[in-house]
Amino acid sequence: MSQSPSPQSPSAKGAKPLDLITIGRASVDLYGQQIGTRLEDVGSFAKSVGGCPCNISVGTARLGLKSALLTRVGDEQMGRFIREQLQREGVETRGIVTDPERLTALAILAVENDKSFPLLFYRDNCADNALCEDDVADDFIRSARAILVSGTHFSKPNTDAAQRKAIRIAKESGAKVVFDIDYRPNLWGLAGHDAGESRYIASDRVSAHLKTVLGDCDLIVGTEEEVLIASGEDDLLKALKTIRSLSKATIVLKRGPMGCIVYDGPISDNLEDGIVGKGFPIEVYNVLGAGDAFMSGFLRGWLTGEPHATSATWANACGAFAVSRLLCAPEIPTWTELTFFLENGSKEKALRKDEAINHVHWATTRRRDIPLLMALAIDHRSQLEDIAEGKPELLARIPAFKVLAVKAAAQVAAGRPGFGMLIDDKYGRDALYAAGAYRDFWIAKPIELPGSRPLQFEFSQDLGSRLIDWPVDHCIKVLSFFHPDDPAELKAAQIAKLRSAFEAARKVGREILIEIIASKHGTLDDLTVPRALAELYDAGLKPDWWKLEPQASRGAWAAIDAVIETRDPLCRGVVLLGLEAPYEVLKDGFAAARTSKTVKGFAVGRTIFADASKAWFAGTMTDEQAIADMAARFKALVDLWLQLGETKAA
Repeated sequence: MSQSPSPQSPSAKGAKPLDLITIGRASVDLYGQQIGTRLEDVGSFAKSVGGCPCNISVGTARLGLKSALLTRVGDEQMGRFIREQLQREGVETRGIVTDPERLTALAILAVENDKSFPLLFYRDNCADNALCEDDVADDFIRSARAILVSGTHFSKPNTDAAQRKAIRIAKESGAKVVFDIDYRPNLWGLAGHDAGESRYIASDRVSAHLKTVLGDCDLIVGTEEEVLIASGEDDLLKALKTIRSLSKATIVLKRGPMGCIVYDGPISDNLEDGIVGKGFPIEVYNVLGAGDAFMSGFLRGWLTGEPHATSATWANACGAFAVSRLLCAPEIPTWTELTFFLENGSKEKALRKDEAINHVHWATTRRRDIPLLMALAIDHRSQLEDIAEGKPELLARIPAFKVLAVKAAAQVAAGRPGFGMLIDDKYGRDALYAAGAYRDFWIAKPIELPGSRPLQFEFSQDLGSRLIDWPVDHCIKVLSFFHPDDPAELKAAQIAKLRSAFEAARKVGREILIEIIASKHGTLDDLTVPRALAELYDAGLKPDWWKLEPQASRGAWAAIDAVIETRDPLCRGVVLLGLEAPYEVLKDGFAAARTSKTVKGFAVGRTIFADASKAWFAGTMTDEQAIADMAARFKALVDLWLQLGETKAA
């Protein structure tokens, strides 16, 4: 994950490497993307990791704690998705056991309205329900300052035994025990499959069982209904007093839109007589996951020694983010985002509509860090069509040539990180499939109509329908021949088109690279590109990447750095384009760019493939020769870039 650094976690100061181990459910959530309809009528779903302990492991990791998850997942694609996503989030995964016999659990939900959220749990003999004492390693539990157990995993004998073993080890090692009551009546067998949304059914059996856990806890967190079930009482004040009679733990009562109350001592006769954190009135979009976000925020404060009022405020803020967005774990804020919100607030009651907050969220939860990017661009369409001279038999060979370029790039990358490719949809399907075999490859695809000015999109102007089937880690690339001295009408048209591409990218959750070429339609001095970027930022564009032509001086790059660092310090950075410049010319451009703080690499095409493509289409170069020629040229640029970086570092 790409995230701004948070304050040092407690684990960095103490002897234990982990701050928190969460124990219990780990599922894949499939949430209906059509809002305001029955689950029966939902047509498509968004996928994310789910399950209370899994969500909390993500949330606390995003907020700066060193977190781990103890659970089971299936030996299949959904189980691997959970493991890989948690690794991307920075969650320690060595406590995740792969179950060869059982499937990973699923949860399927719809947002019918702001009060109804139909929810189905697919948990019949699922992997996490098979968690057992043998999965609880003594040294793993002892490596954490705190563990979190969840109510649902006390509902089965084997999972109950596993959590109780973890509690015993934690207490012996001096670790804190956190209890998330996490009550789901139908997971205790008290309601039917279609009652996943149900939050409360009284049960003497469940209450008696949960009461045996309370005395071992240092922190107990639950909603009003969960406090009732944990105590066996039917009155909230009596319930709190019953829990206090069984446990010295700090009790946190979650009260939905009213925030929370923290009780850290005797319970008085006044329900309101506790510590209250600042509340955040917001519009409810989906309440599922709000409790997990809340717990993440509270633990961020509680485990770092903050006053309860501060912990409660952070918890309420995190819960507000979750209920204002669709999913669970993906919606929990990062420390950078939480801090931004607490310092700046929001004019929007629906936080998902706040562009500034959304940008911080997006930029601090990207799928991976990319500090270095060296890409071979083979997304050219018109240039290769010209080489093919419009002949049908040669046009039909363009896809095969692009596959050769992938093989050349892969040969140079040799499995190392920091490499990528630009490949188009028009002729590049086979090349995209070939590149997909290299998991570390960064892939970007163009959407512009080649040569268009003002900018037009290729194939269709409806980007939403085109982008929805793109892989989640493919980056959108859009080229605009934009010059700051263009006529106002032309600039407005270009900016509007770029803005629609940017909005589509954010809507479908894809990164976007904006390529600006100013030199084709005007003069280029040290301030031309900085002025262009400033105008585009002023129009609300905050792309993940910029792709820019080489600049003649260090001063130009200093000015570009200043614009980016001022307008969007969370931008991934800049990659250089080549414009078919020869190696010696690019060498000077690379040297100047290496003085920049924001340039992270290059994405060059015709300098690498132009000669090979002409010879290959003419029949004077074999496949192997074309691969070797392109690999040699690409390697020369890679070596140059890395060498210049070493010189800069020295």
